[in-house]
Amino acid sequence: MSAKAEPSAAGGPVSGKITIADIATEAGVSVPTVSKVMNGRTDVAAHTRERVEAIIRRHGYQRRGDDRSRRSTLVELMFHELESAWALEIIRGAEQVAREHGLAVVMSESQGRLTPGHGWLESVIARRPLGVIAVFSDLSATQLAKLRARDIPVVVVDPVGEPGTETPSIGATNWNGGLTATRHLLELGHTRIGMIGGPERVLCSRARVDGYRAAMETAGLTVDPELVRYGDFHVESGFKQATVLLSRPDRPTAIFAGSDLQALGVYEAARAAGLRVPQDLSVVGFDDLPLAEWVGPPLTTVRQPLQDMAAAGTRLAITLARGEKPEHRRIELATTLVVRHSTAPPAA
Repeated sequence: MSAKAEPSAAGGPVSGKITIADIATEAGVSVPTVSKVMNGRTDVAAHTRERVEAIIRRHGYQRRGDDRSRRSTLVELMFHELESAWALEIIRGAEQVAREHGLAVVMSESQGRLTPGHGWLESVIARRPLGVIAVFSDLSATQLAKLRARDIPVVVVDPVGEPGTETPSIGATNWNGGLTATRHLLELGHTRIGMIGGPERVLCSRARVDGYRAAMETAGLTVDPELVRYGDFHVESGFKQATVLLSRPDRPTAIFAGSDLQALGVYEAARAAGLRVPQDLSVVGFDDLPLAEWVGPPLTTVRQPLQDMAAAGTRLAITLARGEKPEHRRIELATTLVVRHSTAPPAA
C-alpha cells in the first residue's frame, strides 16, 4: 500500500507514491528545505534546489491542487511593452510555433517596467500556462523560483541582464551586429560616427555599443565619448539624441542607431537640421522591422531575427514543459547587415 504524503510546513504538497520526508532523505536535506523549494523560496542554494527539483520530477511528486491535467494549453508571452512593431514580430514567431503544437498564446504586459509586479505573478499562477516566455524583461529571483516550484518553465528572449545559469535564454549576436554596422560605415569612408544606444544597463544595448567601439578601435580611431549617446530604443529618444549630435560644430557624418525606431528619430532630426539622408548623413538602424524597407530612404540596418528568436524560445519552453532536457539552454541567433539606401560615402 502506497504511503500518503505528509503536508509540508508551508501548507501542503501531497502525492500517492512518495512523502516529502522521502524526498528530503534522498536529497540529503531537511524537510523544511524541501518545503522551501516547493514553495518557491529563494533562500536555498542553487545546487540544492536543482537536486531537490530533480528528485521531485523523477517521482512525479505534486503539490496539493497541482493536477497537471488541468494545466491550460497556453503559452504566456510577457512583454514590458506591447505597443511596438518590435513586439509584433515576437508575437508572430511565438504564435507560429504554438499553432504547430495545438497551443494558444496569451500576452501580458508589465506596463513599461522591466520587472513585472506581484499581480502579474499571481495571475500567471492562476492561469497555469504551459510555459512563460519573458521578452526583454527581468524577472526577479523570487518570481523565477515561484514559477519553477509550480512546474511553469520560464525562457527569456532578449534578456535585459545576464540571465542566471538556471534560466534558459534566447538572444542575438548583438556585439557582432554593432561591429558589422560600424564597419560598413567605416568602409564607406566615415570616421566621425555617432552612436545612439538603448538603455545603458540593458545587455543587448551594451553589446551593440561595445561592437561599435571595437570596430572604431580596430580601425585605429579614438572613440569620442561625446558621440556616444543613450536612449530607450524609441523614436523620441532617437530624435532627441540625434538633435544633440547634429547640433555640434563637428557633427558626425554618420549615426548608428541601436534600433530601427531610434533610426526613424534620427531621420526626423536630420530633416529638422536641413540635412539629407544619405547625402549629408548616413544612418544605420538595428532590428530590420518591416517598416525599415518602406521609410524614405529605405533604411540600412542590422537584421535581428526576432520571429526566429521568439520561435526558438517557444520551442524551448514546450520542451521544458514536457520534462525533456533541451540540447542548448543558451541560444544566440546570428545578425546580418541589410544594406539599403540610407548610407553613402561622406560628402566631399
